[in-house]
Amino acid sequence: MANTKSAEKAARQAEKHRARNVALRSRMRTAVRAVTTAIAGGNPEAARVSYQQAVPVIDSLVGKRIIHRNKAARHKSRLAARIRAMH
Repeated sequence: MANTKSAEKAARQAEKHRARNVALRSRMRTAVRAVTTAIAGGNPEAARVSYQQAVPVIDSLVGKRIIHRNKAARHKSRLAARIRAMH
């Protein structure tokens, strides 16, 4: 339990930030899942389109420091490699 006014405020802010971060991370996972589903569907064009939509979502989380840039690069690289391998 927070003992000071500032600690109480920090706890409130932390809860708000956590909720926002959870939502943003979920949005990223959904975007990645959409690409994976398109790849599994066997349609290279749909996979490419969903990849192009997923990249800005992933990059925005790096800018907000919610995920590490290397994690973002790893996601993008692996998805792109799987799309290239479809041909």
